[in-house]
Formats: sequence, structure tokens, C-alpha cells
Amino acid sequence: MKQTSNGVDLYYEIHGRRDDASRPWLVFSHSLACSVAMWAPQLAEFARQYRVLAFDTRGHGSSDAPAGAYTFDDLSDDLRGLLRELEINAAHFIGLSMGGMIGQVFALKHPGLFKSLTIADSTSRWPPEAIELFAGRAKTAQARGMEPLVKPTLDRWFTPPFHKSHPVEVANIAAAIRTTPVAGYAGCSHAIPRIDTTRRLKEIDCPILVIVGKDDPGTPLAMSQEIHDNVPGSELVVIENAAHISNIEQAENFNRALSGFLARCE
Repeated sequence: MKQTSNGVDLYYEIHGRRDDASRPWLVFSHSLACSVAMWAPQLAEFARQYRVLAFDTRGHGSSDAPAGAYTFDDLSDDLRGLLRELEINAAHFIGLSMGGMIGQVFALKHPGLFKSLTIADSTSRWPPEAIELFAGRAKTAQARGMEPLVKPTLDRWFTPPFHKSHPVEVANIAAAIRTTPVAGYAGCSHAIPRIDTTRRLKEIDCPILVIVGKDDPGTPLAMSQEIHDNVPGSELVVIENAAHISNIEQAENFNRALSGFLARCE
């Protein structure tokens, strides 16, 4: 399904019994160069107890991909408009990598809407050189398409043993990277290295869970530790034998951590 929000058409899916008002809402937000499909290990699992919304960020999947630089204000306002149109007034939010950054900015801009915030394999700020790093990747995509980015991205996102033992799952993510609109990839690559929420994290007015794959080279454990250290009362879960896309590589452990946290928030 699609809904116009903040001037762009966003693709979204709803799983679970939408008409059951007794079930809280969960909102899932994906990483750069992915789509709602990356949440497959979670959607069916959590739809048993919750109403679940998963959406494609602007520039990704089946959502619009306008040209130009994006900001996290754009991306969080996209989500605010979508929630408003769907009449979702409170939700637990789960975001991985870029999705976790969207969640931080949204929670600061729109206090009171999140019942909890889960930030997985993400960061609250980057070192200055990250701007050049992401700009270089965007230039590669603009000059040569997404194909040159597929292998190096997969190498960062999954551990070598997972590559060998789960070729289908890796191939699915490779396809998502390959088919990400160049304009969307470049637009989000402008926003990502400019996030800087660390000093304001303590202002977020809901429980926070931080999840990170122990072997994540893209947003290393130290970045998640910094988020945890700056949020009094937050929880930190380190998942063994997982790199950046920990919700796929160690889906059972990811789901267990998230389920326990959500139960404690109700």
C-alpha cells in the first residue's frame, strides 16, 4: 500500500490484526539500501501479538525517490505524516542502522509518540571523515550504478560464516542493495553522516533498547555503547556472531531481546 506523506508517496505494509485496538503498534524502519523486506524474520513473529507497520524510507523500495540531498528532518517528518494518516498515535519503534537514526531524530522532534525506541546497529554521531566516506559511495552509485557497492556492503553487513551458511538470505539483501534507487541512496548518504544526537539522547522520553552485533564493522559496538552511556536507564544487548544486519544474521537472538524489552515496556 502507498500513502502520500510530507510530499512523497511512501510504501508500507501492515501485519497483524489492524482492527484490534487492544494490540499495541510496532513500527519497523530499515537500513540504508534495504526495504521492508529486511524485516521478514520479525514481521510474522511480532504480528502474533502486535499490530505491525513496516515502511520503505523515501528513496528506497517502492517509495518515491526524489532527487537531491535528504535530511533526517525530512525522513522523520515523512514518518510523522504516515503515522498521522494511518491514525497511529502511539507506537513502539524499531530501527536498524539508518532506521535507528530516524528513530532518534523522530523521538526528539515528536515527543510522546513513541512508547519505546529500539536502536539496532546504529549510531548517534559519526567522526568527521564519515561525510567524505558516504559522499564517495554516493558518487560511485551516481557514476556507475549500485552494482559496485553490492559486494563491499555485504562484506560489512554479514560475517564470513553467515555468507557461507546462508547464501539465500545474503542474495536477498544483495538484490535489495542492487535495486535501491541511486537518487535515494545518494539522498540518504547525505543525511546519515550528519546525524548528531548524542548530547540530546537523555531528552528522549521513552524506554530505549540498544542492540548491536558484536562483529559489526559499520557501526561498531563502541557507537552503541556511546548511545547506551548517554541514556540513563537504557538497555544494551550485544549479539554474538553477528555483524551489521543482526536482525537477519541472528534473528532468534534479536527477536528474543526485542520481545523481552517490549514486554517490560507494557
